[in-house]
Amino acid sequence: MGYRPLDRLENLTANRYESVLIASQRARQLNAIRLAKLEMLSAENAEKIDIDGRKVTYVALSDCLEGKVRFISEQ
Repeated sequence: MGYRPLDRLENLTANRYESVLIASQRARQLNAIRLAKLEMLSAENAEKIDIDGRKVTYVALSDCLEGKVRFISEQ
């Protein structure tokens, strides 16, 4: 796991708390996807399912910093 400059996270929105909320929503979304894949493991085609082993918070922060997450700021 690499170092992510979290000071850049503050620059995503006008408010640092809004940035944290966006990252946490993305982490919840990734966790829901992971749980759905884990439920499919009990199915017949378990060998075809690929589950990312990284922490969802790290992936969510990376996605936000790389611009992969779209959000609408209500100002």
